[in-house]
Amino acid sequence: MLLPLRRYARFSGRSRPREYWMFILFLLLCFIAIGMVEGVLGLSTTEHWAQRGQWWFDTGYRTRGGPLTGLFGLAMLIPWLAVAVRRLHDTGRSGFWLLIMFVPLIGSLVLLVFFIMSGTRGPNRFGPDPVEAGEPEFARS
Repeated sequence: MLLPLRRYARFSGRSRPREYWMFILFLLLCFIAIGMVEGVLGLSTTEHWAQRGQWWFDTGYRTRGGPLTGLFGLAMLIPWLAVAVRRLHDTGRSGFWLLIMFVPLIGSLVLLVFFIMSGTRGPNRFGPDPVEAGEPEFARS
């Protein structure tokens, strides 16, 4: 889970799917924990909203992240970008494919498929296959 933090801003090389998805799980768990702490401390911001329409009426609270969530997200942006680029490298694609996420809906789906795909077997133009290296995932740096 923490390997991308040790490889903080390393955009070269390749990353296995497991490395990427374990980091995503780590981020998700951290955001949930930080959100709970912010809620307990009263740091999260809420937006009280009401939407009225012919068929629907709802008053509720929609919680948004507070300052701790923002700081954590900002700190994790570079490691996420780096592991995402290395994951794309493992599938034989350039890191510039990340820019497709700015295409609404379709871009995110395409990236999701790329991140789920298994990597190319053997070395490619971005480096040796991390599976063939024979090193345990935690030992690589």
